Amino acid sequence: MSHPIGKQEPVRIQTGQVQLEGNLALPEGAKGVVLFAHGSGSSRFSPRNNFVAGELFDAGVGSLLIDLLTPAEDADYDTRFDIPLLTTRLTGTTAWLQRHPATQALKIGYFGASTGAAAALQAAAELGKEISAVVSRGGRPDLAGELALSKVGAPTLLIVGGHDDVVIQLNRMAYASLTCEKELVIVPGATHLFEEPGTLEQVAQHAAVWFKKYLG
Repeated sequence: MSHPIGKQEPVRIQTGQVQLEGNLALPEGAKGVVLFAHGSGSSRFSPRNNFVAGELFDAGVGSLLIDLLTPAEDADYDTRFDIPLLTTRLTGTTAWLQRHPATQALKIGYFGASTGAAAALQAAAELGKEISAVVSRGGRPDLAGELALSKVGAPTLLIVGGHDDVVIQLNRMAYASLTCEKELVIVPGATHLFEEPGTLEQVAQHAAVWFKKYLG
């Protein structure tokens, strides 16, 4: 599984008291950029998220893969599931994108995996029209809470593996709470991490179509 992203620029983003490390990739003529919120124990080097970011790059959509936690924070199991903290880091990083000369004119989307999906939806609820689209891969959108889900205005796509039974149920519950434009896609034959041949490619294609539609 390898899909090189065009030129990636390492960036450091100050949010609150911490500095976060990220990689920014912008194809020529991009009208949108997708901020990736990784799941617990993952990082900006996640091969799955980099694969999806590569597909987005080919579709003309930029990406910012960032570690929302410092290495010390990520070593603490409880912090990985601190959705309010992840949400604060996500909104802080979004503010950086809105200030950065190369991205300030671009529409912003979120791609969340696992617990990162909950943070992405909470941040989208908080920021309203500033976020143009959200995609969740094997996510836990239920952890965002019903109130936040009901406030999300950005068109939201939930993608789940067909063999990820518990997560399918949790996504269906979250889907029912969403009042925005929404879609739930179940990828046949896929488990939680989409490790089966061809399944991650389907995730990337669904995400690329969704972001191209809503980020221009």
